[in-house]
Amino acid sequence: MDRTKIIACLSLLAAACGGPRRIVIGSKNFTEQVLLGEILAQQIERRLGVPVERRLNLGGTMLAHEALVRGDIDLYPEYTGTALTSVLKQPPVRESAAALAAVREAYQARWRLEWLPPLGFDDTFAMIVRRAEPVATLSEAAARQAWRMGAGYEFEQRPDGLDGLCKSYGLRLAGPPVTMDLGLLYAALAGGKVDMIAANSTDGLASALDVRILADDRHYFPPYQCAVVVRQEALAREPRLRAALEELSGRLPDAVMRKLNYAVDGEHRPVAEVAAGFLRQ
Repeated sequence: MDRTKIIACLSLLAAACGGPRRIVIGSKNFTEQVLLGEILAQQIERRLGVPVERRLNLGGTMLAHEALVRGDIDLYPEYTGTALTSVLKQPPVRESAAALAAVREAYQARWRLEWLPPLGFDDTFAMIVRRAEPVATLSEAAARQAWRMGAGYEFEQRPDGLDGLCKSYGLRLAGPPVTMDLGLLYAALAGGKVDMIAANSTDGLASALDVRILADDRHYFPPYQCAVVVRQEALAREPRLRAALEELSGRLPDAVMRKLNYAVDGEHRPVAEVAAGFLRQ
């Protein structure tokens, strides 16, 4: 019998005997999310000693959100900017505290879902150059030269993407941006195909390669703070759950999340091993 079936059987037995009901954790379908889901699962197992079912790698934002609303899962990690624009269909909010307050209020009122204090990192867009470039901020980059830009396919069309960035900073491009799969951006930068890439602030490769994340000194990109979103019913059912989850709040700053992502994507270590190593620290 595989591990998933064993956990399911134990959960049913516990429920029948009046024991603790399992807690179901979900995640979206990319490395950072799966890793965070595993960290949350191990944290609950070691702090509460209750059965945890993992439904990681569910898919995109709306699949994870709908699973939470239906009660198929009890919690998953989400980003404030994504919640505002993709789930609530509201315009981006540029200030972190205001964005968090907006999603907290809307999620509680519509679905009785609670946003816990953020985990500590902001997975927003990041403009990245080779470390040899003598610039540290986007304003400095705009004043220096025209850049050969590399970006994913969505960055040109997003309301918080390339067009607004160029207008906000007066950033000049040396021709149309070179669009490619996100996984190819760092190789294109290292190989000199482009001079600047539109990546993400918690990319694992950003911690391992000789590159620099340019400071968004005019705060163009909206905040994408990551926090656990949990059903209020689950918090009421297991009173110790909130405290166990909030132990992780603020413990995952950008630099730590980059290293954890790189351990999985760059070093090819198992997600469960990386999660356990983080929690041991």
